[in-house]
Amino acid sequence: MADLQELRVRWRRAVQRARDEDTRHPDTDPYADELLRRWQEPQRRYHTLAHLTAVLDHVDVLEEYADDPDLVRLAAWFHDAVYLPDRSENEERSARLAERALPEAGVAAAPTAEVARLVRLTVTHDPAPGDRNGEVLCDADLAILAAPPTAYAAYTAEVREEYHFVPNDAFRDGRSVILRQLLDLPRLFRTPHGQAAWEPTARYNLAAELEMLSTAGDPAS
Repeated sequence: MADLQELRVRWRRAVQRARDEDTRHPDTDPYADELLRRWQEPQRRYHTLAHLTAVLDHVDVLEEYADDPDLVRLAAWFHDAVYLPDRSENEERSARLAERALPEAGVAAAPTAEVARLVRLTVTHDPAPGDRNGEVLCDADLAILAAPPTAYAAYTAEVREEYHFVPNDAFRDGRSVILRQLLDLPRLFRTPHGQAAWEPTARYNLAAELEMLSTAGDPAS
């Protein structure tokens, strides 16, 4: 279970580092509480506080590769803050939430814009070469693909639960398309750590899941 108080401390620390130290700022805890409420909404199965915590943990692992790891951490907080499985504009709405909330919390325009840009980047997980902040956020978000078999199986089951309203055949076809697209990428991960530590396991997991979905859809199986 996620440690809510520890998450509040992590939020407070990231916001304080992103703000101008020379001016007075409002209390950040109400913003943390609102985000924590969002991450606990009932429609979520995978995109929960556990996912938020995992992404923040992975940003900590990768922080040496980011130009501003605290802005990446703030982007992690917002990247799935709006999440409705049957909607396609979640990332855009999450970015707009960051654009409203962060200035109110005392974060200046430039860092706010960078956080929103990073949130929008999670639509494609395709940062441009040299986008160090983007590489760290995307790698942290996709690190679940390199989880051990039991954890990866739990992840796929939770994703299926979030899309419970999609018929089995349609879900299997759509998920298979996503898996093939991922496997066709020259690299799943962009940071040196991600490429060395996560890439091989992630490709194994994706290929195994794709094979399982193909077998499940085979009438002869």
